[in-house]
Amino acid sequence: MERPELLKEGQEVTVSEGLLPSNYYYTINPSLAMSGNIPFTKRLKARKGIVKSVEENERGFYVNVEFEEN
Repeated sequence: MERPELLKEGQEVTVSEGLLPSNYYYTINPSLAMSGNIPFTKRLKARKGIVKSVEENERGFYVNVEFEEN
């Protein structure tokens, strides 16, 4: 990773929501990671979450964040 430790397990992060014609997408602020396209039926209610893991594979880095949905 070029800039290691930008995101760490246990760190609280805030996401912003973007809108596409048929999906949402989320960005960990300040532009550290971006989700895939999320269907309208799976829209996040929470905007803050906790990083559970940061994993690297042949396609890149993946960040798993847990959100407490109400």
